[in-house]
Amino acid sequence: MKKSDSMYSFIKTVRMTALKKYVLLAAEKLDLIASAAIVAMMSLTCADVILRMFRRPIPGAYELVSFLGAIAVSFSIAHTSAERAHVAVSLLVRMLPSRIQGIVEASVALLSLVLFGLISWQCLVYGNDCRLNGEVSLTLGIPLYPVIYGVAFGASVVCLVQMVDLINAIETVRQS
Repeated sequence: MKKSDSMYSFIKTVRMTALKKYVLLAAEKLDLIASAAIVAMMSLTCADVILRMFRRPIPGAYELVSFLGAIAVSFSIAHTSAERAHVAVSLLVRMLPSRIQGIVEASVALLSLVLFGLISWQCLVYGNDCRLNGEVSLTLGIPLYPVIYGVAFGASVVCLVQMVDLINAIETVRQS
């Protein structure tokens, strides 16, 4: 291997490490927002239940909890994927040679990248339609498109996580 090849490999590794660091940081920040949304959902629901005992329910509580739920789910998926905290069937894959494991991981990452790319794109399309049509929630009149754009953003960060996983899997295949 030439000196220039090792320098190129070093620079590529540094860039990949920096990309991975920023993607993981974005996923962690979104997970914090998702956690705050869950706390807000819980607080709002508890307050609504207590106030209903006094015949003073919170108007639009159901809508707000729905919006917060959409944010909580869509913003937590990227961190879950990055930490590999989701349910995975890997017992069979672990018994395969490392090259085949890399191919399986690359295939899963590529399919996930395509799926979440489509989700992000379609949420942008749908959010734009809702914005142009002025669609709002029934009780509080809150515009729907910011929440839909939030779901699209969460899905796009999942795409970045899957892209990093795909690159890592390809490197695993190349090295074996």
